[in-house]
Amino acid sequence: MMYFKNLLCSLRARSNVFSKTVINTTKKSYSNSAILGIETSCDDTGCAIINDAGVLLSETLHSQNLIHLRNGGIIPDIAQDLHRTHIEPTVSQTLEKASLKMEDISAIAVTLRPGLPLSLAVGMKYAKHLARRYKKPIIPIHHMEAHALAARMHHNIEFPFLVLLISGGHCLLAVAEDVNVFKLLGESIDIAPGEMFDKVARKLKLRNVPEYSKMSGGEAIESAASKATNPHIFKLPLPLVDYKDCNFSFNGLKTSVLLHLRKKEEEHKIVAHKLIPEVHDLCAATLMATSRHLVHRVQRAMEFCEKNHLIPDNNKQLVVSGGVACNNYIFNTLTILCNEFDYKICRPEHKLCTDNGVMIAWNGLEKWRKNIDIITNYDLLDIEAVSPLGENLIAEVSQSKIPIKLMKIKVN
Repeated sequence: MMYFKNLLCSLRARSNVFSKTVINTTKKSYSNSAILGIETSCDDTGCAIINDAGVLLSETLHSQNLIHLRNGGIIPDIAQDLHRTHIEPTVSQTLEKASLKMEDISAIAVTLRPGLPLSLAVGMKYAKHLARRYKKPIIPIHHMEAHALAARMHHNIEFPFLVLLISGGHCLLAVAEDVNVFKLLGESIDIAPGEMFDKVARKLKLRNVPEYSKMSGGEAIESAASKATNPHIFKLPLPLVDYKDCNFSFNGLKTSVLLHLRKKEEEHKIVAHKLIPEVHDLCAATLMATSRHLVHRVQRAMEFCEKNHLIPDNNKQLVVSGGVACNNYIFNTLTILCNEFDYKICRPEHKLCTDNGVMIAWNGLEKWRKNIDIITNYDLLDIEAVSPLGENLIAEVSQSKIPIKLMKIKVN
């Protein structure tokens, strides 16, 4: 998942064009509107249609998960080929389920940043093809903004609110002030939690166990951790404990887990496909350490928001989204933190936490309602492999040097 972090150059030539471009429409009412959303930022081909009332009319998702599990990770060329194969039938099936034709669609929302360039390009090209053929405007979507706002589809969440985005490719803390206005408080300085879980699960050989063979790394670790009897035999560090900011780091934690694994493999003379006897305990220790780290940084973000009046006292809300938000242990630890700081906490339903077309269509609808980023000059649109989320306040958080008293988190 670190692949796209190294791909910039020409793909960023038109940086921030669509975030600043607004085409005023003459339509004063959005009745009978329908937004088609297309998502191809990584390894899932997603499509959905949402009407002007925010009702999901249909959705289709083609997952590449099992293929990439067999390959030991996402291979961009393979992901692109699969997107090319499935995007047309995915969109057609979504229209058919909704009993609509392209002529009935008001606008096409499509993910253009950030993500794997080869994957993003497939969605962009197909969206442009449809837009030109049927003379429809395109609403460009920032993948992380879509994740951040997905919970608003089913929950009454008013701006501003605090959002934690945790997935295989991202770990971000931000304040969402409006549909397209964000203040970034923290981000991972190396890898994301989902990537760490995938790599640890692979080294632990969890996919050799039939029960876990079709699960993602995070799912497998959470399931295995539920069988732990003594996770405290493994002492794992709390990352960045001496840094008074809201950034994250999971690379050192991953290294520590793998060192414990190597010691146990040597101790038990483990070879080939066999697992260490303490595998459940090591999974639990990994999950607990990850949760402590997330809680630590979110706690400081809450303190920073209070000090700088970024979130009013009557609207303290934390939204957790992204694939790792499906992890119930992590969500429960964050719930304990929120209870302590009088925050409400919510997340989208599980299928909307992972990549999907529904969140893209929803983000498109939110922009459509506010007449934001409705583009008819398709030449202005291009993909961006890497794209910051909103205004960067990370330096300000660090300069504030906010001290916090670490909470003791205990979750069964």
